[in-house]
Amino acid sequence: MTAGAERFRALHRGRAPEDPLVLPGPWDAASARAFAEAGFPALATPSAGVAASLGYADGRTPAGEMFAAVARIARAVDVPVSADVEGGYGLAPKELVERLLEAGAVGCNLEDSADGVLKDPAEHAEWLAGVRAAAGGDLFVNARVDTFVRGVDDPGAAIGRAAAYVAAGADCVYPIGAPAAVLPLLRAGIQGPLNVLARPGEGPSPAELGGLGATRVTFGPGLQRYADAAVREVAARLAR
Repeated sequence: MTAGAERFRALHRGRAPEDPLVLPGPWDAASARAFAEAGFPALATPSAGVAASLGYADGRTPAGEMFAAVARIARAVDVPVSADVEGGYGLAPKELVERLLEAGAVGCNLEDSADGVLKDPAEHAEWLAGVRAAAGGDLFVNARVDTFVRGVDDPGAAIGRAAAYVAAGADCVYPIGAPAAVLPLLRAGIQGPLNVLARPGEGPSPAELGGLGATRVTFGPGLQRYADAAVREVAARLAR
């Protein structure tokens, strides 16, 4: 197990309900440095935010460019970096793990839908088990559960998928888009760390999400979009 991965894994342990692990999402080296210098103990890249910074639509970034962007971010800071690598870009588990480790990542997000359609949970769990076997303890695997964003509102569906992914070796599960009202139910039904999405400037705060069951809080591309809006406002003023 690498020191970076163990350092990152340890950040998820023993957290008080009102003190979830808050992981800002850098989209480039400059934003990564800003978050690290502000005192955050680790970072988690958002694939959509990185895509926007590279001029791509969400889900359209070539694998090579995504891994290169992650590498630039990881090199820029001395805190652990987890990387959102979408559905794994069609790579076999061994190659995916090798490329993540080469980029300097200590963890990864892996989603369970493709082209807007949920994957078969048993098949996805088998693939996650391959990632776990290839990584050993060198990567913290965050298994994203896409039921809520794919129109399946039943918390039981998310809990069932989460159980399969934890059994396959996932370190954490991420029911993205889960309403705050169902978080206590998800917390009760899911073993291990629970990742919850926060929206900058709206909705429950990270501390409130922690009280509802979140072990860790991420922001998806929200921070990149917030920064983009600020730049556009400055640009509009300059153009007057």
